[in-house]
Amino acid sequence: MEIPSPYGASETEGDTHTLRYELSIPYPVEEVWAAVATPEGLPTWLAAAEPFEQRPGGAITLRWLNTGPQGQATVAPGRVTAWEPPRVVEYTVEVHGRVRFELEPGPLGVGGTLLHFSNEMAGDEDLRLDCLAGWHHHFEYLLQALGGHPADWSEWTPDRWQELRDRYRKGR
Repeated sequence: MEIPSPYGASETEGDTHTLRYELSIPYPVEEVWAAVATPEGLPTWLAAAEPFEQRPGGAITLRWLNTGPQGQATVAPGRVTAWEPPRVVEYTVEVHGRVRFELEPGPLGVGGTLLHFSNEMAGDEDLRLDCLAGWHHHFEYLLQALGGHPADWSEWTPDRWQELRDRYRKGR
């Protein structure tokens, strides 16, 4: 099942950007939690998490398994700044700032999970566009991973990311 991820929105105040995405995911909260808040789930769609101390104040380092347009890999050490299983997890890491996942059960009769995501970060306009496209692309991977098809990072290219970045730059 392939479900397109919605486009993110952003607000900017000074040099701080807040990116937001809302996804309706056709999988239970427990499965989505495992994907966004465990060292086994995160690499299937986002980044390796090592170390990952699953508690408030715990150490975490996210190491992206895809590379940027010039072949650079992002490594982001930080802390777990919110931990309320299976509803809220927040990481505050270098490069990306505060990254928050809030999960709630979907409407009765529909099921699934509503994922509210926000990323508060400092940076210029280019970084804002890079991250909007990057999160969007990774959410596509999340949906595939939840469907039983984890990302094969050896096949990753920047093509889809660049297409999304161009759309965000043009206002979609």
